[in-house]
Amino acid sequence: MTTAVTGATGNLGGLVVDALIERGVAPADIVAVVRNADKASPLAERGVVVRVADYSDSAAMTAALAGVDKLLLVSGSEVGQRIAQHTNVIEAAEAAGVGLIAYTSLLAADTSGVSLAPEHKATEERLAASSIPAVFLRNGWYWENYLGSLAQTIEGGVLLGAAGNGKLAAASRVDFAAAAAAVLTLDDQGGKIYELGGGERLTYAELAAVISEISGTSIVYTDVTESEYAAILQGAGLPDFVATMLASADAGIARGELDTHSGDLQALIGRASTPAAEVLRAAV
Repeated sequence: MTTAVTGATGNLGGLVVDALIERGVAPADIVAVVRNADKASPLAERGVVVRVADYSDSAAMTAALAGVDKLLLVSGSEVGQRIAQHTNVIEAAEAAGVGLIAYTSLLAADTSGVSLAPEHKATEERLAASSIPAVFLRNGWYWENYLGSLAQTIEGGVLLGAAGNGKLAAASRVDFAAAAAAVLTLDDQGGKIYELGGGERLTYAELAAVISEISGTSIVYTDVTESEYAAILQGAGLPDFVATMLASADAGIARGELDTHSGDLQALIGRASTPAAEVLRAAV
């Protein structure tokens, strides 16, 4: 049984490769699909098969997926280009005769108002129309998403956002990677949908309290509107599309769209999800 992971040198894909090996999958049975072979040299040194293909290169992707039984399609990072890129990968998988595609989607992708959702929804619809059985891994937010602004939050004593009193069921990348690896090593996964989120479920005010505890600094949460938050992020130098995405995600938190009671993540990984304090404390 050969399992391929796209984006295998990325933050999530690399962790999935690690998790597959931890679950007993032989490195020689793992295909790491990457854009840069040099960056994947540590994987090759571990015995993982490295194949080079870009999401936009259909021919290269078809060749990279030759002989693959199961594929993890890690959603691309180029927002706005992902429907076309994901379609290329799916068509390549169809041409290569892949037996199962697992796709890293977004919590409640079919109903979410978060700006990231439409591309995920479109990809899910294309997968549903495919001849290949598919399983949707609807990932929630990562606690790591807050690391980039953590120093500024601690220095200023303010966690800024537009999440209102909404609950956030986040978890660590390691958790989501472990869930993906579990699905890839289980049978009869085609047609399943997993709503994946952490069990801690914090409001931003509660997240501010966690940051206060681990930093020894008093942090308060200040809530602003979605448009105000986007403007603040743009003023801080973030590209417009990133600022819009982050503000939209916060508005989704306020609406409950990045929260879940499903327990799917915990069931797949066989343990509780990683607490925010553990992820943030390591960075502090």
